[in-house]
Amino acid sequence: MPFKDFRRRHPVFTATVAVIIAGMIAVDAWVLVKRAAYAREVARLRAGMSDFERRRSDAVTNTHEKRNEMMMELLRRQAKIDKEIHLSVDVDSGKMYLERDGALLRENGVEVAPERLIGAGKDTVHMAAPRGTRSVERILGPTDAWEVPAWVYASRGLPAPPQPSLVGALGPVAIVLNGGTVIYSLPTVGPLNDSSYVLPGSIRASAEDLRAVAPNLQRGTVVYFY
Repeated sequence: MPFKDFRRRHPVFTATVAVIIAGMIAVDAWVLVKRAAYAREVARLRAGMSDFERRRSDAVTNTHEKRNEMMMELLRRQAKIDKEIHLSVDVDSGKMYLERDGALLRENGVEVAPERLIGAGKDTVHMAAPRGTRSVERILGPTDAWEVPAWVYASRGLPAPPQPSLVGALGPVAIVLNGGTVIYSLPTVGPLNDSSYVLPGSIRASAEDLRAVAPNLQRGTVVYFY
């Protein structure tokens, strides 16, 4: 069917698609403008520095990056030699390992949430992928409730219910860690019931994989994120 005929038969659909495309182009243009503005501001600030200040700034940046890389490598090595059973999550490759004393007991893929800014203004919180060590606080099953934070509903554009605790909010099986990080499976209820959305600051794995590793874990079991 020629596009002219299609547009005549489906004017609303055609107009909606046109608006969406125009919006996407506008967003891309805004990002490019902001990126150029940031680049100009960085160039302006560096132009006002002396050679010594520029070298010191570059050194501090490089040192910070190298320090983080070294810390992640040390965590990776510590996980390899830990004699107690534990979980290790390679954030960059999306892999989770059940290990003990250098032996790999199980390996499976996981989904890591991308970094996001939650909230607005002074209440904005930067949610990044977990790094470092955590410990297991609870193992949740299909009949266990989890208190869904209000910001989760806000980030999804949903109204928060009066009762935050929701049975099955983290799927059939989940591992709750200290600090609020969770390793969960796709639920069928609640704001996380969306395969395209992973809870910021947390990890999602298949229910099958979590059921396999959960019996090996207990409160206090160490989880390495690197």
